Amino acid sequence: MALILENIAKHVSLTPEEQALFLSKLETNTYKAKTLLLNAGEVCKHSYFVNSGILRSFNINDNIVEHVLSFACEGWWMSDMYSYFSQKPGQLFIEVLEEAEVVSLSKENQEQLYLEIPKLERFFRILIENSLVANQQRLMDNLSLPAEERFEKFTKKYGSLVHKVPQKQIASFIGVTPEFFSKMKARLLKK
Repeated sequence: MALILENIAKHVSLTPEEQALFLSKLETNTYKAKTLLLNAGEVCKHSYFVNSGILRSFNINDNIVEHVLSFACEGWWMSDMYSYFSQKPGQLFIEVLEEAEVVSLSKENQEQLYLEIPKLERFFRILIENSLVANQQRLMDNLSLPAEERFEKFTKKYGSLVHKVPQKQIASFIGVTPEFFSKMKARLLKK
């Protein structure tokens, strides 16, 4: 649980008593690769913190094409934010890509923690703000940057994932077909 406490300490300081209360509201589980933590159409009742392993969020369109929205590796949080905050059915799947130890915080426990440890509300607000900024930047990049630059940004942000995640998922994340991605990567390697 040290990793999640380090994550919090980047933004707020908890007393030992507050740390103990926070940790008492969490559930830790280990999942095998390809485990779905959330299915599209379900209400997202947890946010997930990755102690180890990799998660991805994605949706599947009407043509049965996957669109990867995000990846989460060690020390990152993930949730279907729309569903989690609205408590309405979401459109995302959350999948374990490689065996992972994941800490779950339920929406109910998070709300209770806000009342008992108000500075956690500040912590989660900062996470949400950072997520909003990152998502807006990614949207702008997808609208204005060529695929090569989007891939460069991906490798800077998710460098450790380039060799761990299937290429078709990276292609989906940067908004190109797997075939285009393969040709683009070959061109980049020749440079």
